[in-house]
Amino acid sequence: MIENQKNGVHYFQFGLFREYGRVQHAAFARKGGVSPAPFASLNMSLSVKDDEANVFSNRAKAFGLFGRTNETLVHAHLEQKKHVARVTSAQNGEYIKSDGLITNEAGCGLSMNYGDCAPIYIYDPVNHAIGLGHAGWRGAVLDLPGEMVRAMTREFGSDPETLLAGVGPCIGVAVYEVGEVVITAVNDAFEEPETLLVKPPNGPTPGSDGSRPHFDLAEANRRNLARAGVKQIELSGLCTAERTDLFFSHRAEKGKTGRFGTVLILE
Repeated sequence: MIENQKNGVHYFQFGLFREYGRVQHAAFARKGGVSPAPFASLNMSLSVKDDEANVFSNRAKAFGLFGRTNETLVHAHLEQKKHVARVTSAQNGEYIKSDGLITNEAGCGLSMNYGDCAPIYIYDPVNHAIGLGHAGWRGAVLDLPGEMVRAMTREFGSDPETLLAGVGPCIGVAVYEVGEVVITAVNDAFEEPETLLVKPPNGPTPGSDGSRPHFDLAEANRRNLARAGVKQIELSGLCTAERTDLFFSHRAEKGKTGRFGTVLILE
């Protein structure tokens, strides 16, 4: 992903998307906001114990870079499931219970927040439609990315082979040690799960004996997209837990942190 900075706000964009003028997108870094520690500083989430006034101030600053406000975007109320909702600008300012939002309405914008789980961005440049998703390990084993592709095919006539997709900043395999619940779920959901549940590539994480595998969340979500027929997929290459200077990480910061925001807008 490519880092940008404007008015003190840092945000990242996929090179794959930037050449298409019909879509705007960003994964916002944690810099440039008003929230105090441990939410410092661009916390975009109301689900943590930050003051609401701080959150809305942060959202105004971040969304304003793209000519939007909190009330002119459709937001997600996350459920850690694989339900995908089709939305329109009639739902601006609302919080839709879904981990995947899709639209083909020009002018409609989507937003979600994250703190280690993977943002999933999809753009259909042929039928002019977009999708934004939230896929942590639960979303990965439930195949939320694939469900988004299938929903866009069903609702908009999208051809998976012409879609552009990006997997945003999320916890990386080097630090993502997992236990039996995740191990079992990954084994049940993926072919060749041993290539996703791997030995710590950089040695054991602090406090670990290295006996448990690490889960490659970004690659799992890439495989979900590819399995659904998507050919053009870009990974962010950014680990939230290793780059807490840039992103909030629920795991690395032991739950006492904020959430970074995203936006995806169909012009």
